[in-house]
Amino acid sequence: MHAYRASLLRFSPEGEALFDDDGLLVTAPDQAGVQRVLAAGPHREVAARHPQAAVTHWPGRILAPGFIDMHVHYPQTDIIGAPADGLLPWLEHYTFPAEARFADPAHAAEVASFFLDELQRHGVTTALTFCTSHPASVDAFFTEAQRRRLRMMGGKVLQDRHSPDGVRDETEQSLIDTEALIRRWHGQGRLGYAITPRFAPTSSEAQLRGAGELAARHSDTWIHSHVAENKDEVRWVRALFPQARSYLDVYQGFGLMRERAVYAHCIHFDDTDRQLMRETGAAAAVSPTSNLFLGSGFFDYAGAERIGMRHGLASDVGGGTSFSPFHTMLAAYYVGREGQTKPGLSLPPSRLWWNATGGAARALGLAGVVGTLQPGTEADVVVLNPQATPLLARKTARAQSLEELLFSLIVLGDDRVVERVLVA
Repeated sequence: MHAYRASLLRFSPEGEALFDDDGLLVTAPDQAGVQRVLAAGPHREVAARHPQAAVTHWPGRILAPGFIDMHVHYPQTDIIGAPADGLLPWLEHYTFPAEARFADPAHAAEVASFFLDELQRHGVTTALTFCTSHPASVDAFFTEAQRRRLRMMGGKVLQDRHSPDGVRDETEQSLIDTEALIRRWHGQGRLGYAITPRFAPTSSEAQLRGAGELAARHSDTWIHSHVAENKDEVRWVRALFPQARSYLDVYQGFGLMRERAVYAHCIHFDDTDRQLMRETGAAAAVSPTSNLFLGSGFFDYAGAERIGMRHGLASDVGGGTSFSPFHTMLAAYYVGREGQTKPGLSLPPSRLWWNATGGAARALGLAGVVGTLQPGTEADVVVLNPQATPLLARKTARAQSLEELLFSLIVLGDDRVVERVLVA
């Protein structure tokens, strides 16, 4: 049993932010050796119930749930900030050449280790990531994540057409490889497999159909892809799949819409698309730094909330420009201003933080597992220093409410705020 005393930020299962100036978090291992939250709340109350727990005291610090990144590409770590005219030229000139190198297991292993170092340095303890079309990239990612006992999901990219040599796979073999990887990695420790068609244009109908069949056979896996990110891409999909009502409808037609199906971007949607997301339980991974960087458009937060479409935040590195959840939350705040019709903040700070923790967990089908620090959840915890920089210290000392404190951290925070990370 472990107990940690500091200020404590946690969330109710419904997303209400709970804050204790003097809090106590008590954890204990389950049968698998994973530390879970036993109790969390005001120090005076929790300590009285657990007098036997030895306490580690971090005065002036904030304990909070580990951040969750709903969509990121670990093989694109080295192409952050690559200049391009837009999504499709960026893929052609930077992404595909970089990903071709992941046929080499040694390269894949080196990048996987660096990538997970960066996630943890920024306080990210759970992520849903693209690998590449090479099985070696998946093995490298999961091997390193398992060594660190992280909760991570990922999968081999499926792309059997409209892709250059070096990343294009073969239809039947790609599906055989995917099923073998599911059997090897899914459910091993804290790992989960994601069936990963890159996006509709780069998969044949046969490959998409096979992916849907795998998703039906392995119903507790994730599905991970892109949809409606860029207007040129949307036009391309319309030409390739003229029978589909919309880009999103392509995936529905191949059995790729269900709980634990996560689609990045979801920008160029109408309400029918949003209703389909809600009805199937699929979720949007909102990637504001990427969308701003590539000029793709603005996610409609108001539309998602109005329809009840699940969504959470994502870095989308390397289209995204930072691993930092603080940068992602701030970009989401900017984007939320687009089309805003009511006075006030576009997205309240506590809602932004929820979308990077417990809300992202719920969208991923991991409600009650991570993201809230509620009793029974896995104890992935970040220790935050609200005095990490002189300006931040000055600002947070003047905060008159929890919303002001969280907004100060979002606007001025970066990896220097994350003092340590406790995994499981």
